[in-house]
Amino acid sequence: MTIPSDSEAASLDSGLVRLHELGYKQELKRDLSVISNFALTFSVISVLTGISTLYNTGLNYGGPVSMVYGWLVVCIFTMLVALSMAEICSAYPTSGGLYFWSAKLAGPRWAPFASWITGWFNIIGQWAGTTSIDFSLAQLIQVIILLSTGGKNGGGYVASKYIVIAIHGGILLLHGIINSLPISMLSLLANLGTVWNVVGVFVLIILIPSVATKKASAKFVFTEFNTDNGVGINSRPYIFVLGLLMSQYTLAGYDASAHMTEETKRSDINGPKGIISSVGISIVFGFGYILGITFAVTDIPYLLSQDNDAGGYAIAQIFYMAFKKRYGHGFGGIMCLVIIAVAIFFCGMGSVTSNSRMAYAFSRDGAMPLSSLWHKVNKEEVPINAVWLSVLISFCKALTSLGSMVAFQATVSIAVISIYIAYALPIFFRVTLAAKHFEPGPFNLGRYGLIVGWVAVIWVVIISVLFSLPVSYPITMETLNYTPIALGCLVILIVSYWIISARHWFKGPLTNIDK
Repeated sequence: MTIPSDSEAASLDSGLVRLHELGYKQELKRDLSVISNFALTFSVISVLTGISTLYNTGLNYGGPVSMVYGWLVVCIFTMLVALSMAEICSAYPTSGGLYFWSAKLAGPRWAPFASWITGWFNIIGQWAGTTSIDFSLAQLIQVIILLSTGGKNGGGYVASKYIVIAIHGGILLLHGIINSLPISMLSLLANLGTVWNVVGVFVLIILIPSVATKKASAKFVFTEFNTDNGVGINSRPYIFVLGLLMSQYTLAGYDASAHMTEETKRSDINGPKGIISSVGISIVFGFGYILGITFAVTDIPYLLSQDNDAGGYAIAQIFYMAFKKRYGHGFGGIMCLVIIAVAIFFCGMGSVTSNSRMAYAFSRDGAMPLSSLWHKVNKEEVPINAVWLSVLISFCKALTSLGSMVAFQATVSIAVISIYIAYALPIFFRVTLAAKHFEPGPFNLGRYGLIVGWVAVIWVVIISVLFSLPVSYPITMETLNYTPIALGCLVILIVSYWIISARHWFKGPLTNIDK
């Protein structure tokens, strides 16, 4: 472990956070406006990505009722989490984000451990998130190729798991190259990603129901509850809560605004704006997208069947079938899938950006092995080594799919739980240890800060339990939910590393912001 021994504390000078590293002063360029900060985070959330890739989960566990009303339930509590995070971000705008907040809020005694555990949960959750995003894109590309060559029932090409992992590697390579570009170029691409996501949602919401020759009734969309899931679960409440994973997975990643604050103008105001606006707009667009697509659903068992043209990829089958029944071919449906694929690509790009900034900040404070390597920046002031570290780890995590897809699928749940635990920890310190001495920034919740914070923490505890529950009965090695096992191992490793080694040398973030 290499630790900067002579790093100076950063000071707040004319509104800019100046970074002192290894004896010389560096400063990340503040080139991002509030629009660009929002754009990057909106692209990372990407309702087209989350809803499209986990639409099977929504259909299988509860169907329309689970997706429509589950979305509303998740959105209410997610916004409360986002509001609490925005309040803290306004007080402490730095690329360290969550783990820096924990250190400041936990107080001198607990600061090192609080920042340590928050930082590791955050960065591991982000790596898992990037893995799942880019792997889901590789799977969608596989489905696009399958449908373009005739579909499963027409002799279409079915890519092997090795081809899928190769596609995944290629996508990560492109994301690494893009994230090595100057921040101004990355900002431009983030803005393009936002436009693509917004336009794409509108196009699909209007196009799919219009093209479909047979539409679902309003009664079906708002009252149909699917219990025919084939996984041995009959309890409606149990099915409903399992179906929440689609919504909660979609509404994650908005800490990207916090990680980009050191590159954002007027970060104590624009950082919180980026968090709240990206979540709020995603909620509206996501609800419209769910309704628009679900009105084209008429036969849930067939959409989930491995014997359909898309091989059981429900949303692909919906698009393909809608165009094929009206025009005699599914080309239009394939083009709709391309719209989603490009949106997922932008989402993965933004996820790598957020990963690299977190790795940069965490290593800047000496918390990662080979820290001096990961917090270096190039002549364009991009944390280039942190970018490629994030790419490499995300690729390695996807290799588990070659051994067991069931184990790999736990990555989605781990990504959600780990990231939300990292969200909840600074909020928890805010409402407990820092309840009396917290000094809010320009954006604050006033007297409602404590109430909103407590509700946000409780919600994270609830979803952490829900997404660790068995998703199929009887429980076997093939149907086991590996999420709690993986999460338990993660906690043991993080805490053990702290007890055995890190507590002797890690003193918390070296970057301090004093008003």
